[in-house]
Amino acid sequence: MFADACALIATALEGSTRQHQIADLARLKSFGKALARLRDLMRSNSFDPFVNGFDHRTRQDGFHVLNDWDGKADHVNPDSIPVDVLDYVSARRGGETPDARALAMLLDYYYFHILQLLSLRIWDEGDADDNLDRLGVLLDALQGPDGSGQRFVTNAETLILIATSHFEVVERGYDKLLRRVKTLNRAHQTNVALGHASSMGSHLRFGFEATYNRDTTSMRDDNVADYPWLCFALVTLMREYVAASQSKPEGAASGSKPEGGANESKEGARAFQASDSAIVEAMANGLSADARAFVGAPPASLSRAEVERAEFRDAFLAHRSDLLAEFERFRPVDGTFSPLSFFFNFSHNVVKGTIVDALLRGEPWPVAFNDMLTGLPQVRLTDSAKGTSVKKADATYQTDPRESPQLDAREQLALTLMTYARENPDRIRGQLMPVIVYDPRAGHRAFRVMMEKLVDAPRPPSP
Repeated sequence: MFADACALIATALEGSTRQHQIADLARLKSFGKALARLRDLMRSNSFDPFVNGFDHRTRQDGFHVLNDWDGKADHVNPDSIPVDVLDYVSARRGGETPDARALAMLLDYYYFHILQLLSLRIWDEGDADDNLDRLGVLLDALQGPDGSGQRFVTNAETLILIATSHFEVVERGYDKLLRRVKTLNRAHQTNVALGHASSMGSHLRFGFEATYNRDTTSMRDDNVADYPWLCFALVTLMREYVAASQSKPEGAASGSKPEGGANESKEGARAFQASDSAIVEAMANGLSADARAFVGAPPASLSRAEVERAEFRDAFLAHRSDLLAEFERFRPVDGTFSPLSFFFNFSHNVVKGTIVDALLRGEPWPVAFNDMLTGLPQVRLTDSAKGTSVKKADATYQTDPRESPQLDAREQLALTLMTYARENPDRIRGQLMPVIVYDPRAGHRAFRVMMEKLVDAPRPPSP
């Protein structure tokens, strides 16, 4: 069934199929009518008849991949997330002439959710590693030249992260999923760890500042499902760091591993291999919310992961001086984007907010979710003389040179999402608060506190 589903998606994503679908929708009299037609197709899953069955099985596993939680009404929304977004856009732009680019982004957003759903079914049949690689091929097709131009994530492993980053009333699926992830090969586990370490650092920093009013104990007690995942991510990255340190020629500079690595002949979502810098940065991001939990006295939320936590702690203490020096490279700097300054309640809300803004503007963002989790150099954009966006490596991104000269696209997106979040706050601890924040002062503070805890971490007593 998984292979058949992938074949159906491949047929839909490859070639001009989507372009013909969008062209047909764009011939309707208004944008609202085109959106209504697309809504009907999404609601009926006319594109993909296997969706209902896969969604039912995934809900039984404990995850609502396609539908969001309504925190005000305390129930799962009846319509899928892509349909909810479509309705939001229709209410604001429905009277306009059809926008083919926006229609294409919505269709891609729908398929992005279908790929998320498939990412939790890779263990159903066949080889899970092969199945995840196949999703990487489909993700390349989705985000390739035949699509809308909107990038969502940079690898198939991040589909798993976004698929499971919803609020779940009963958190029964995370332990089973983590056991499944640990059966994947080393490369896939490393990519899972990179995304989860950084995103959970951002998620827990948000909780620390907003939800738990800087009460670490409350944060630990309320995130029993998250801490084992973060521990897995940190120890997986630490193993890569130690292996790279042992194999590195004496005197070689940190971060010298080429980004392409063994996969340099591949393209797109399958081409990524973590550099040493990416591994070190992700560890710092993961530790930034609660470093003491992993190098000090173990909290109850990590009781089921004590073996991995102890492995991480011992390796960190053995390499502490080198790691602290390397972490310093990622200390937030004023005027430069830092993921340590970016925090949010759920990862999928970052993706959702990015797409909503792109749809309202009618132009895709040049930033994928993974780009928001790193301060390492990225491809940026600059406006051409005619006002259209042009990709240029190491250039600048300027929506309006008079307003934002030399502003990193990631920082601009973070500020845009925070503006939306401030205009539509959630009630937390009885107060209205934004659920996506970019705050350099909080980033500086998080890094400083993390480093203090890491410096002070005692060595365990000798056996």
